[in-house]
Amino acid sequence: MLSRQDNERLTRVGPGTPGGTLFRRYWLPAALAEEVPEADGAPIRVRILGEDLVAFRDTDGVVAIVDAYCPHRRAPLFFGRNEECGLRCVYHGWKFDRNGDCVDMPSEPPDSLFKTKVTVAAYPTHEAGGLIWVYMGPRETMPAPPDYEFMRAPATHRFMGKHVQDCNYLQALEGALDSSHATILHNMDVGKLDWLADYDRTVPRMNVTPTDYGYMYSGIRHVNGKQWVRAYQYVMPATQFRGRVEGLLGGNVRYIGEEQVPTINGHVWTPIDDHTTASYNFMYSYSPDQPLSLAGVMDQEIKDGRGVENQLPDYRLKRNLGNDYLIDRDVQRTKTFTGIDGVNTQDIALQEGMGPVVDRSLEHLGTTDRAIIVMRQLMLEAVAAVERGEMPRGSDPATYRNVRALDHMIPEGLEWQEALREEFLAKF
Repeated sequence: MLSRQDNERLTRVGPGTPGGTLFRRYWLPAALAEEVPEADGAPIRVRILGEDLVAFRDTDGVVAIVDAYCPHRRAPLFFGRNEECGLRCVYHGWKFDRNGDCVDMPSEPPDSLFKTKVTVAAYPTHEAGGLIWVYMGPRETMPAPPDYEFMRAPATHRFMGKHVQDCNYLQALEGALDSSHATILHNMDVGKLDWLADYDRTVPRMNVTPTDYGYMYSGIRHVNGKQWVRAYQYVMPATQFRGRVEGLLGGNVRYIGEEQVPTINGHVWTPIDDHTTASYNFMYSYSPDQPLSLAGVMDQEIKDGRGVENQLPDYRLKRNLGNDYLIDRDVQRTKTFTGIDGVNTQDIALQEGMGPVVDRSLEHLGTTDRAIIVMRQLMLEAVAAVERGEMPRGSDPATYRNVRALDHMIPEGLEWQEALREEFLAKF
């Protein structure tokens, strides 16, 4: 468990908080690129780390992220006119470029120098991997832009989605790092619990190996005379990679339509504020000759509980806390443990159902929680590092650009780290 003091240090993310200061040392996803599709198009509201912002794509095609309110009289820039490389406030006409500089002030005399003294807060952005990334920390500590393998994969080989959930980011992150819940929460046939438990009993204690970007965590099952190796990657502060396996076949293989495609998927979480989180969900094929089928991916998104058909316009789920995620108690009695449809919906139901921010001083952790325990330790160490003026672990993209998760079957007797050495290395 965490002390209440340490829990506060990690979960509070607003300006000036220890957790918020830590997150501001990393590049964070701010929006899907498709949310700001065209130059001089409509701005969108963005809220990150408790700050209200707007994003717009200027005439040059570059996405800007600035304070949501005009510094004149605090009028909302969401209603601004996006024109000629700047966003013009429609209250008095003050106009700001993507760097936050005031470039026009029609309410002042033509010879006035007032506009040279006024700026709006603006943050550096980077567009890659279907995402708009933002850096909100001190300019002198700004690292190089993020460089994950999924960002380098061709657009034909990559899918990026998004959903918003009403709970603290740490609950969402811990849910992903907790691999032991799947045989209960995501069990689609309660009659097979004993069968699945047989496999679980073969899993050794979770192996967690700290790295200079976070850690790799792995587990080995022994199935039908083979080793089933599952190795995940946690990149600080809030990114997770995992291989995708169909059933218990082993191998980073996913059926996309009729074709088996080797894929890796995962999430990047951005705290919107203390009580709300944006989850950016990626999937990519790492085989140059096998692009993803968008139709197949979208079909899987719907089955998982995500996708357009399952979401409201604000990226929240149609099945939500307000309607108890449309739980079906008859299905819960006869078929599944939850009675809730969709793997992603099941996760969110438990994470949101814990309340906006969990009091972790009340927990009782077990042996299967090792990945969560180590993550919390690393995050607290990173908070302390930033307070000492140091760069936190995982902020340098060179430390993680070549990492990859995996999910493979290999023969018994092989040393899995050596047998799968090449599979761990990114190729794009």
